Amino acid sequence: MVEENTEKYDDEEVPEAVDEKSSFHAKPFVIAAIVVIALIMIGIFLYLQRATATTEVEKKEEPVVSVKVAKAVKDTISAEITAPATVAPVEQSIVSSTISAQIVQMPLLKNAVVQKGQILAVLASKDLRAQRDEAQAAVNESKLNLETLERVTIPQTSAQTEKELSDAKANLDNARTVYERRRDLYQKGGISLKEVEASQLAFTNADNTYKLAQKNAGLNRSAVNPNSRAIAENKIRQAQDHLKTVEVSANMAEIRAPITGVVTDQFQFEGEFASSGAKLLTIANLGEVIVKAQLADTVVKDLKTGDAVSVYPPSTPDERMTGRVTLISRTGDLQSRTVEVWARFGNPRGLLISGGSVRFVVTSDTVDDAIIIPLAAVTLSAANADEGTVITVGMDSVAHETKVKIGIKQGDKVQITDGLKGGETVVVEGNYGLPDGTKVEVAKDDEADKNKEKDKD
Repeated sequence: MVEENTEKYDDEEVPEAVDEKSSFHAKPFVIAAIVVIALIMIGIFLYLQRATATTEVEKKEEPVVSVKVAKAVKDTISAEITAPATVAPVEQSIVSSTISAQIVQMPLLKNAVVQKGQILAVLASKDLRAQRDEAQAAVNESKLNLETLERVTIPQTSAQTEKELSDAKANLDNARTVYERRRDLYQKGGISLKEVEASQLAFTNADNTYKLAQKNAGLNRSAVNPNSRAIAENKIRQAQDHLKTVEVSANMAEIRAPITGVVTDQFQFEGEFASSGAKLLTIANLGEVIVKAQLADTVVKDLKTGDAVSVYPPSTPDERMTGRVTLISRTGDLQSRTVEVWARFGNPRGLLISGGSVRFVVTSDTVDDAIIIPLAAVTLSAANADEGTVITVGMDSVAHETKVKIGIKQGDKVQITDGLKGGETVVVEGNYGLPDGTKVEVAKDDEADKNKEKDKD
């Protein structure tokens, strides 16, 4: 039986035994490969699961962009023309010396406020003061002569004339009486003709003397006395005129302020020698000023006298001062192609200084009921273009790009002439490069919230 089995094994079963042995040795490798493949499949499955979950999360959490917005409103807007400008005083005076003399008194006056008529400087003038004193003495003497004439000379002359007239009248009456009496006696034969003739001659002389006294009295009353008074008065006027001339020269030594204002420049000081015509000070009245700007001739054609003007003082750049155009020059600069425009401003606080530079803004071309949005909301196709885009935000909080045309610009505002109807919400911050259709979130203004809370309180 053993032999048979051996033979059978040898003849038939031995190959199969060998195959079973090889298969037994190969099984671990197959199992290992299956395990590795299974692990790989599990890893791939887990990776796909995680990727799917991440994709779903990303799909669920769409990106939201935070932006600031404003409303497109309807309001009035005006075109603004901006240019640098120079401040000049409305009233200015250069104070000069009219005589050549040393400055004996003159304080430091730059930036000081002075009043009209105030003494600013005193020049050496001893000779002029002496001449003034002499001229004043001559006036006083002339007045005294007139007073003496009126109170003494004329009354005395008049009294003497009246006395002479009275004496002549008395002599005439006496001579007439004697002549008449002797004539009667002669006719009666009581005296000689010689005595009558002598009395007649005496009467004639007395009559002539009386007539002369009358004429002298009349001349004194009508001519001598008035002429003497006129001569005395004329001498007073001459003395006074001379005094005024001397006083004018003497007063030139006292330099007075011709206007009320601020001393903007001081050219000479106490102790220096001032020549005739030399500048001493410059006084400017800065209560009102003229602001002068050079504007392009292409924009000046749209301006007119009375247009509103704003300036911003350098010391307070956020403070706006308003005025009106008062002058548009009829000539322009051929090289710069500009025209000078003046505007007048009240300056009670002295914010605008003489010779200072300010920003000059002219307002013109006013449009009512215009659609206005912040300038920051517009992205222009070019720097000088009048077309561009704005990003609007609808009720769904999705950004939409809208093409618009712009009109007048005023500060940080711009007019929209086409593309918006008013009332739209436009993005003013965060709009640059924002894709159309992006989900957005409107950022809250902390200050606005604080103000609202204050209002509630």
